[in-house]
Amino acid sequence: MSDFKSTFHPALVVSNIKTHIYVTLEMENVHYATWAELFKICCRSHRVIHHIIPLAAGKGKELKTDDKKEFLETLDATVLSWIYATISSNLLHTIMEPDSTSIEAWNRLRDIFQDNNNSRAVTLEQEFSTTDMEDFPNASAYCQRLKVLSDQLKNVGSPVTNNRLVLQLVVGLIDANSGVGTLIRQSNPLPLFYQARSMFILEEAGFTKKVATVSNSVMIANDTTTNFEPIQ
Repeated sequence: MSDFKSTFHPALVVSNIKTHIYVTLEMENVHYATWAELFKICCRSHRVIHHIIPLAAGKGKELKTDDKKEFLETLDATVLSWIYATISSNLLHTIMEPDSTSIEAWNRLRDIFQDNNNSRAVTLEQEFSTTDMEDFPNASAYCQRLKVLSDQLKNVGSPVTNNRLVLQLVVGLIDANSGVGTLIRQSNPLPLFYQARSMFILEEAGFTKKVATVSNSVMIANDTTTNFEPIQ
């Protein structure tokens, strides 16, 4: 019989879990759905998904030896360490308990975020509805913030439609982009968010270039006037 302890397992060769799970789960950022999806993908690709999502009844393999039990405990400790390594310090102290299994830690995180969905949705809705471009350095940052808030609302069970996202984009505009805003409002159907975003960024780039050209012309005119000496 082969030595079960020497069996290769892909989960045991992961040296840095953060190269697979790119976000750190925090209480404030409402990225639980994104984090959870990345974590499940990683677990599936490394054949340890059953450590956070139980197998259907009758599909689990019965443990027959102490070696197999020890090996599965090693895998579970590995998955648990992945969870702890990809959450914030505050969450770590909140969910950590002695002798926890990975599925217990997973379920505690799920309960924390899903139990607070309604209150999070109210806060996010308020911020989404009051986001204005004047609070951001450029159109790209403004659009990105709206998209992030939209994604966060989706994560807490309050998805934002494309039309609402585009209209909110227009509502929060400053005067420099009012021309594009009018064009979008008159569109039927409304453009996709990414199309509207491109329109705003191009408009802003054109406006910035125009301002720079005018400023340069004024500077040249001033220099010419200053250096001009009338002939006596």
